Amino acid sequence: MGEGISNRDRLLRACRRQPVDRPPVWLMRQAGRYLEEYRQLRARASFLQLCQTPDLAVEVSLQPYRILDVDAVILFSDILIPVQAMGGVLLFTEHGPRITEPVRTMEQVEALAIPDPVESTPYVLETIRRLRRELQDGVPIIGFAGAPWTLATYLVEGGTSRHFAVVKSLAYSHPSLLHRLLGKLAQTITLFLQAQIEAGADVVQLFDTWAGELSADAYEEFALPYQRQIIESLPRERVPAILYINGCAHILEKMARSGADVLSIDWRLDLAEARRRVGDRLALQGNVDPGVLLGARERVEQVARETLSKGGGVGHILNLGHGILPQTPVENARALVDVAKRWTRDAESGNDVMSRT
Repeated sequence: MGEGISNRDRLLRACRRQPVDRPPVWLMRQAGRYLEEYRQLRARASFLQLCQTPDLAVEVSLQPYRILDVDAVILFSDILIPVQAMGGVLLFTEHGPRITEPVRTMEQVEALAIPDPVESTPYVLETIRRLRRELQDGVPIIGFAGAPWTLATYLVEGGTSRHFAVVKSLAYSHPSLLHRLLGKLAQTITLFLQAQIEAGADVVQLFDTWAGELSADAYEEFALPYQRQIIESLPRERVPAILYINGCAHILEKMARSGADVLSIDWRLDLAEARRRVGDRLALQGNVDPGVLLGARERVEQVARETLSKGGGVGHILNLGHGILPQTPVENARALVDVAKRWTRDAESGNDVMSRT
């Protein structure tokens, strides 16, 4: 079952809940500051320059593939790149991204463009094309984008937020204004992901990181319809879609109605419980606590094994429950990947076991 699967097909089959020889593994934010090779490049160029220079973006994208031997390469970019193309005034600072002119009026919303990604973000598409040439059929390329609610939080709040007070105030006092903004963002992200697929992305992940800050009812009103709109527009017969939400336990069943092939979940929800609640309709991705990778290697391996066991074999992608932390020792990230690489399916018992080879 699953014998002879190519490196490129392993992730694609897992996304579609088809048998695989072992679970695929990659890490959210797998290219970044925990890698010395990334820090060396970052010392010579700003974060935005890395994103907007295909030669550099390709190099950064490939670093974890070469160093950790992960099963997928995710495009190196940022979820706010399309927001900048729409007309948002964006700065990346050491404290995180900032929108210097927050969008809080209908006039500001109407002034935002719905850009053609070929014209506005050609460097993103060129990076994917170069990755495709570099990787051939080695491993799949993951494209990605931020979902409308999460992008709206940055646009309205002016950057990262702890309580999301401004955007929630807008949602509950001027919902028509926020829906207009969300609609424009949905159109922009639809075009952006379609262009990534045409450039060569094999899988796409939609990050609605902050949708977990919404109540279940508010999620249905302000996040789910736009997630569904985007996902339904994609050529799903060719390219599976993954949806990630941080803090999704209270909305998991609603999240499952997004149309995504894979639900990527955070570490606060037990993976076995998530499987019971979702059933066999969808694949799951996750959900190791990134903090575990700051501890002892033995604990990393133990948690990885437990996560793989709870994932249930078919239809599970080993990953973190959020992005890898900058303080993470590289050897611990490699240990997590290695557990998945040595995981096999016992043909007689049907159980997942660690290979002794």
